[in-house]
Amino acid sequence: MFVTAAYAQSTTTEGAETHDAAAGEVHTETGVAHEGEHGSGVFPPFDSSTFASQLLWLAISFGLFYLLMSRVVMPRIGSILETRHDTIARDLDDAARSKAEADAAVAAYEQELTTAKAKGNAIAATAREAAKTKAAADRTAVETSLNDKISAAEARIADIKAKALADVGSIAEETASAVVEQLIGGKVSKAEIASAVKASAK
Repeated sequence: MFVTAAYAQSTTTEGAETHDAAAGEVHTETGVAHEGEHGSGVFPPFDSSTFASQLLWLAISFGLFYLLMSRVVMPRIGSILETRHDTIARDLDDAARSKAEADAAVAAYEQELTTAKAKGNAIAATAREAAKTKAAADRTAVETSLNDKISAAEARIADIKAKALADVGSIAEETASAVVEQLIGGKVSKAEIASAVKASAK
């Protein structure tokens, strides 16, 4: 009975050692200490025992991030925005000035165009009046010249006619004298022949 109890105790002791050895091997393979079995098993960020250190590091990180943003990032962004704002304002001013200059140039061009049209119309009107005056003067001169030429021609024609009539009269007198001599065999005075020719001409 005593031997059986001793044997049973020995067997129990060996089983416990075997279990401990197996447990040690398992923990050695997983790289987890045997005491880890007694941990809480909570995700570290959610572990209430580390809240104080987490809050401290959070405050430090936020402070460093805030300093970085306020001292480095924000001034650069502000400088970029200010530069861009100045560039845009300058471009807008240049555009407004260019538009004003363009409007002034267009207004000046339209004014010059209106003035040029007025001058052109005035010059055309003056030219028309001058042309009319010159044409009238030329027409008057031509008409006067033609009248003078016609008068001269009429005078020459009248002179030629008078000379021709004079020649015709003398020829008629000579012819009449010759005819009378042939018919009656006598001579007639020139005065009688001339009066007879004039009477027949009337």
